[in-house]
Amino acid sequence: MWSIKPGWGSRPDIYVDKGHADDITGLKFSVDGLLLLSRSLDGTLKVWDLQQMKSSLKVFEDLPNHYAQTNAAFSPDEQLIFTGTSIEKEATNGDMLCFFDRRKLELVSRVGISSKYSVVRCAWHPKINHVFATVGDKKEGGTHILYDPSISKRGALVCVGRAPRQKSVDDYEVQPVVHNPHALPLFRDQPSRKRQREKALKDPLKSHKPEIPMTGPGHGGRVGTTKGSLLTQYLLKQGGLIKETWMEEDPREAIHKFADVAAKDPKFIAPAYAETQPEPVFAKSDSDEEKEK
Repeated sequence: MWSIKPGWGSRPDIYVDKGHADDITGLKFSVDGLLLLSRSLDGTLKVWDLQQMKSSLKVFEDLPNHYAQTNAAFSPDEQLIFTGTSIEKEATNGDMLCFFDRRKLELVSRVGISSKYSVVRCAWHPKINHVFATVGDKKEGGTHILYDPSISKRGALVCVGRAPRQKSVDDYEVQPVVHNPHALPLFRDQPSRKRQREKALKDPLKSHKPEIPMTGPGHGGRVGTTKGSLLTQYLLKQGGLIKETWMEEDPREAIHKFADVAAKDPKFIAPAYAETQPEPVFAKSDSDEEKEK
């Protein structure tokens, strides 16, 4: 800090090294010139005695701050010190306005402002006795007004005490349709030949590009070679109706599986000669005759 006096030089009159662990976002002098408030991104608010600047008079911690515009201020009578806090990612509570007593240097009150936005800046208007707090994030923001009906004057009280205006037919406004001439095909710039050629190459019909053989599971209604060349065969495999085990089975054993079923329920040639067909007599093997003898 420099004192404005005749012949003041470039060297500051008061210099505090490492006053905060992070960037300072706001400074505020008291009107009597005795105190200095400093707000920082390290989540602290420090009160300095301008007559003894070697160390801070009081440090208020646990005040999250994520914005370079966050400030600290005095009440109009300078009996209170207040500042806003930023919302944390894992915090259950929203941002707040914190009020501290100047003489006792202790917390007096915490007022919740918003559940999902941070308090960026705050101010206390001396005439209407309103506290203004701006909240928001990178996408949107707003302004909150705090007042006391018994102490505050005008300002928000004028709006609160007034009855809402009734809707009228004259309030209806026709939204005009704006036509952008450059959006019409007639006024559009023709694309260059290079872009037209690149677009035509991407179109398989215009470029007459032959279809590439499928090597995967399939795409666009085509079935890949790894899943079978026929769509019906592919669907039967997926449904479990076709099992390719014929290459591993013995054909004689596969036929014998249906021997009992064919004998009990014949379907093709045997039923036609069931009444006239004589009982088949098969010759016995030589080995059996020798055993009988």
